Amino acid sequence: MMQNLQLERPLVVFDIESTGVMPQRDRIVEIAVLKIFPDGHTQNTVRRLNPEMPIPPGATAIHGISDADVADCPTFLLIAEKLFRYIEDCDLAGYNITGFDIPMLEAEFKRAGFTFKVDDRKVIDAYNIFCKLYPRTLTAAYQFFCGKELQGAHGAAADTAATFEVLLGQLEKHPELPRTVAELADFSDLAGPDAVDRTRRFKWSDNEVIVNFGKNAGRTLRDIAANDPGFLRWIVRSDFTDEVKEIANNALLGKFPTRENAANGAAE
Repeated sequence: MMQNLQLERPLVVFDIESTGVMPQRDRIVEIAVLKIFPDGHTQNTVRRLNPEMPIPPGATAIHGISDADVADCPTFLLIAEKLFRYIEDCDLAGYNITGFDIPMLEAEFKRAGFTFKVDDRKVIDAYNIFCKLYPRTLTAAYQFFCGKELQGAHGAAADTAATFEVLLGQLEKHPELPRTVAELADFSDLAGPDAVDRTRRFKWSDNEVIVNFGKNAGRTLRDIAANDPGFLRWIVRSDFTDEVKEIANNALLGKFPTRENAANGAAE
């Protein structure tokens, strides 16, 4: 298949598993690197790393790596220079690397004293290619699952009817999908098990709620309520969902969600 890909210099395809998705707070627990050379030969390396912080259960549930698995592994600092030299002068590729893996790697290298830049590299993101080849519009979905052109797109009646046909088409093409409304609702929920609210402005870190956006990303709700309540008052006044505003307002009143009572919306 290499005849379909022309390389001018080595291409590094890489993937990262981590403690979470916030580069300034989270750490890498595993990195896999596939290095493809212009002559076609390859080198494949996988390395687990000690993140020097607990791996949240939600992260372990995704990648299967626990604290015990990395207890005796090197830290990123110990491999940083060797990895930096290994991928130097290489182009990069991966799946959603522009949104996750590259920012995470940049942050880890910065903490280790290296300036990792992609300005002088070509970056291929297979996720972005996928999105361009298969647009996530209702019109594209209607064509793919129903085999028909959507007439009257963006009219409420046409879009509603087409959406139901797409859902039925998805169930027909994918017998592995659940058949009950409750199970389909769970399957279609992209917020993930660590989300506190549907917009993912807050998420769980063990049994604590942390901020998942902006300059305070990674800070616990308790810490902000005690030391930076103005941030929470700003949330309450701003254009956030009612769910997010309620979480912020409750924190100002000293009431914080816990995993045990999150299901019924109560606060301790």
